[in-house]
Amino acid sequence: MKTVHVILWEFEPRAGKEGEFERAYGANGGWARLFATSADYRGSDLLKSITNRTYITIDRWTSAAAFAAFKRERLAEYQALDKQMESLTSSETPIGQFDLM
Repeated sequence: MKTVHVILWEFEPRAGKEGEFERAYGANGGWARLFATSADYRGSDLLKSITNRTYITIDRWTSAAAFAAFKRERLAEYQALDKQMESLTSSETPIGQFDLM
């Protein structure tokens, strides 16, 4: 099996913005559309907690190096989308980057 690089983030959407957050951060949202411009992107998932108001995003890439290269090449677009999405969340915490074996 090929290794897949996984990036995890935890978010808490602003009150009243949950639906908009789910659309923006889901598998067909703005982040996924930006990432999909790379051949090294392998998809995203959005998990919703059943015990509190948090969500986890899972972004899959072929490797850490592939994601780093994408981010360098598309930094302006990445930063612009990040700025645009700020109003949807009250907290955003990187959990980490992992290789799925």
